[in-house]
Amino acid sequence: MAEAGGLDPDAAQAAIEHCYQQDWSDGLPLVPASRPLVDKFLAQTSHDPDEVIGTLPQVGRDCTVYLAAVNAAMAGCRPEYFPVVLAAFKAIMAERAARGGGWQSTSGPAPLIVVNGPVRAELGFNSTGGIFGPGFRPNATVPRALGLIVRNAFGVRPQVLEQATQGVPGRWAVCFGENEEESPWEPFSADGGVPAGTSAVSATLLRTCEFVDNRHSHQAEDVLWDLADTISRTGAQIFRESAAAVILCPEHAQMFAAAGYAKADVQDWLRQRCGRTPADLERAGKGDLSKIGNDAAGPAGAGEISPILASRRSVPVIVAGARNAAISMVARIFGEWSGTAFPVEQPASAAAGDQPGTVAAR
Repeated sequence: MAEAGGLDPDAAQAAIEHCYQQDWSDGLPLVPASRPLVDKFLAQTSHDPDEVIGTLPQVGRDCTVYLAAVNAAMAGCRPEYFPVVLAAFKAIMAERAARGGGWQSTSGPAPLIVVNGPVRAELGFNSTGGIFGPGFRPNATVPRALGLIVRNAFGVRPQVLEQATQGVPGRWAVCFGENEEESPWEPFSADGGVPAGTSAVSATLLRTCEFVDNRHSHQAEDVLWDLADTISRTGAQIFRESAAAVILCPEHAQMFAAAGYAKADVQDWLRQRCGRTPADLERAGKGDLSKIGNDAAGPAGAGEISPILASRRSVPVIVAGARNAAISMVARIFGEWSGTAFPVEQPASAAAGDQPGTVAAR
């Protein structure tokens, strides 16, 4: 029976169940993607619906703008989020690991998506309290759209082509705005080549996240050592070189800046000190990961670390979160960040979409 306002919950439920039956879902209910709704998404971009925006050669599958729009609609995005979805997809497909076997890896890596510029406020992206948590529609639905694209356009499904041993918690949920207003440095998108003040998206693949709670010290180097110790743990090392994004809370970022550290200084400090000694690696059964000769594992070389961060791009620095506790995050990167940010398209035709109907179509 239809309820007041013309809404029919039974029809909506039937449409949602239809999406499950087609195996389109990531396990959660989908928004039925009617053609009128998809057209509202396509109206947000100047790209042709048939344009191929991503290819996974090893599975012989492509993603078009149209398929991206369908999956963004099913993910629960509003139409005006679609330019951000496209920029995020371009950014993640710029990562060599994503174009290779990343989506099928036993690590089960997750996209890390960072939004900069005016679009954060325009669309309501959370940049402050609880950036890794729920409660904000754009933060939740933009990464989910990427997950549905990987599933439905590329055909990479769990326990089939996707071979994660355990996977990453919140695999399709890590998306936040940088807290530019409380950052002492230039926006993260500027590191990726997009001028400050421009709406842009950066992305990479991460293996996991680990918090660094250091509200005890007011000395910048104490906190840097805490970050370095977290980055350097042996359990995270599977290659001789690693990469880790550092997502600093405003307190830590401002502490570093007050102590005279530019963003590049933080990166260089960590590059010089992140790693373990040959003896440490040997104890963990990972002695072959050391770049230092085995003879250094003895007393003479016991204090020399085998560095793991090859360049500044191996340790991107982002500022996000609330200024209410000195807690930062280390995100283990799957490979290395490409170093590229992508502007968000702002088409003249863009307008906020109305609430869609519930007719299931694809």
